[in-house]
This record gives sequence, structure tokens and C-alpha cells, in this order.
Amino acid sequence: MSQHGAALQTYNQELVKCLEDVKSKKAMIQAEIDVEEEEQHNLEREIKKLHYKLAQVTDSLNKKILIRNEYNRIITDTEAHYMKIVDSSQMLLAVVQRETSSLDQSLGKSKPEKSQSHPTWLSVHHP
Repeated sequence: MSQHGAALQTYNQELVKCLEDVKSKKAMIQAEIDVEEEEQHNLEREIKKLHYKLAQVTDSLNKKILIRNEYNRIITDTEAHYMKIVDSSQMLLAVVQRETSSLDQSLGKSKPEKSQSHPTWLSVHHP
């Protein structure tokens, strides 16, 4: 029986040692878990901040794109209206030149002298 008692005592000591080893490993894993959970929480906070920042940038970008598109519309409209003015001015000039030529021919003149740099009707008279 003493052999059995000695064997039991040996098994008991090995069991206690094994259990302490498992507890030690559990403590090491728990420490790693604690570190990684803290890192996870930090990353989640950063992600939350980045989502908020992204929403702000997206909102600002969308507003600026709308403004830019409005500027494009204004530019396009202005250029189109300016081209109409240029076309109208060209037609007006052609009409004035044709009528002036017609009047000059009816007066017997060949062509008006080009000594003036601009038509007389554009001259500004100061008193």
C-alpha cells in the first residue's frame, strides 16, 4: 500500500504542477487578451473619429462640388450670352457698313475716308 500511497502522492504532485502550469498559461493568455482588447477599443475609437471626419469631408466636398457646378453653369451661360452679343455686334457692324456704303454711293462718294479710328457716332462730345 505504501507503493500506492507513494504513487498517489507523485500523481498528486504532478497534477498540482500541471494545474499550476495551465493556470500560468491562462494568465499569460489573459494578459495578451487584455492588451489586444485595449488595442481593439483604441482602434474602434479611431475608426469612429475617422468616420466622423470622413462624414465632414464628404459633406464639405459635396457642397463645394455643387458650388463648382453652379460656377460652371454661370460660365457657360455667360459665354453663350457673350457670343450672342458678339454675333449681334457683328451683324450690327455689317448693317451699318452696308447702309453707309449705300448712302455714300447715293451721294456719289466712292468710300468714306478711313482717317478716323472709330465711327463718328461713337465719338464722345464734351461741352
